[in-house]
Amino acid sequence: MDILGPLPKSSGGNRYVLIVSDYFTKWTEAYAMANMEAETVATLLVEEFICRFGVPEELHTDQGRQFESELFQHMCRMLDIGKTRTTPFHPQSDGMVERFNRTLEAMLSTVVSRNQKDWDTWLPYTMMAYRSAQHESTGFSPAELMFGRSIGLPLDPPS
Repeated sequence: MDILGPLPKSSGGNRYVLIVSDYFTKWTEAYAMANMEAETVATLLVEEFICRFGVPEELHTDQGRQFESELFQHMCRMLDIGKTRTTPFHPQSDGMVERFNRTLEAMLSTVVSRNQKDWDTWLPYTMMAYRSAQHESTGFSPAELMFGRSIGLPLDPPS
């Protein structure tokens, strides 16, 4: 889990993206957010991720203050989530998410408007494209590993 940003402030008031990735399937969720305070991150994680996918056994984060906060630690204890973190000055131990962040930035840069205020509007579509593409390390798309089949894309012809 990581936070991407700050990005240019969107028309929706967002500047950051909360990234949550599954190590096995490479399925990744990305949530636009206005700030990266512990309460914002914990609320998004519970309401958007945990309520949809269930409680993860473990979360691996960097040592950002929002992830090290008492609030976030308390949430992990309450939900019985094992919390691990990268070592200081060694973000490579969070390599999968860091690589995804670079990929997401590159993908968004191809679709956002010139003023860059609509990146959060494009985020769901960009994520669909990412989840539908074959992942180099698995040979499958994250969607295939998550659902056991390819997902239909808006431009796919009906079968």
